[in-house]
Parts: sequence; structure tokens; C-alpha cells
Amino acid sequence: MNHIEFIEQNIRSQLIKLGYPESVAQSSAFRGVDHYKRCSQASKKGAMFDDCFYYAKQWADKTSLPAEKPKKGRAKKSTPALF
Repeated sequence: MNHIEFIEQNIRSQLIKLGYPESVAQSSAFRGVDHYKRCSQASKKGAMFDDCFYYAKQWADKTSLPAEKPKKGRAKKSTPALF
């Protein structure tokens, strides 16, 4: 496995974990790999994958339909009533 395959596979798996459909995750992974090929250096030391994932996630947010996007926000905590 080379660098490009590593980035593509891990971006795809992380986007699927976040709740994006597989087709959106795959196209976004290609966008992340494209950023890797164009970029000469990371924004900070050791953060090349983070930069690629950021651009892939931005692409996923822009290209997915509202019904395909994962739900945002925190889960509501149930608090016991005092009375």
C-alpha cells in the first residue's frame, strides 16, 4: 500500500463512519487524494492526512444531498425531573 492508497482508504472509511453514503465518501476520497498530489507541504508538521481529510469532508458536505448528510449536534441527555 502506497501513500495515495492509504489516504484514499482511510478518508473513505472515516467519512462512512461519520454517516456519509459510500458514493459520496468515494468521490470525496478522490478529492482528498487530489489535494495530496497538488500540495507541496502540510499546514503543520505531521498533518498532511488531516489536511487531505479536511478538504475531502468539505467536498462531501457540498456535494451530498440534505437527506444524505449525517445529523449534526449532540445527543440530548435525559435529566431526571425534580418534581
